[in-house]
Amino acid sequence: MKLYRPATILVGVLFVLIGGLTRLATPDQVYDEQNIKVVHGTIGEPLDYEGTGSTVKVTRIKFARSVLDSSDSDGKKPLETNGIYVAIEWDAIRGDRKPDLTNATLQADGGSVYQPVEGLSHSGLDFPDAGYAKTGTVVFEINPADMKGLTLELRPTMLFNVYNSDITVDLGIPTEAIAQQMVDGAVAQYIVEDAVTRVAS
Repeated sequence: MKLYRPATILVGVLFVLIGGLTRLATPDQVYDEQNIKVVHGTIGEPLDYEGTGSTVKVTRIKFARSVLDSSDSDGKKPLETNGIYVAIEWDAIRGDRKPDLTNATLQADGGSVYQPVEGLSHSGLDFPDAGYAKTGTVVFEINPADMKGLTLELRPTMLFNVYNSDITVDLGIPTEAIAQQMVDGAVAQYIVEDAVTRVAS
């Protein structure tokens, strides 16, 4: 039978106590995300990332049966779907501190969460350098029967206990009837243009 020295046991107990004290000393919001402020908005409304001076605005949404990068229009086949593509056009203005966006998702009332389409080099959402503004498009492929209550959610990386903001934008699809109208009016093809950077006004 192996015997442990009293010093070994004492060190183990000490680590357990330190771990417990560290947990008690850490603010509860680290665990329940109370240090995240959720900023809600609608299409056309500039939304501020808390403490950064940076804003992002959804300027327009378009529905399409296929999508293609503008640089691929010389012969590359467009991406097609049995569902529907949602192209979200945005405008971002950089403030004093650049938000670190890592995740743009679409969420529906039914609980589905959609990620941006892969294979489109011009699709995405990020901020320019300080003093500049940027416009671009991020594209999602979704189920046409799951469009009610679609909301764009933007989440920055959270490091340690830094206060952060989530941005949620209501895309204005409150009913299934309105969702169907948008599907019926979808264009055959949407060209995803490269993002454009300009001096902020």
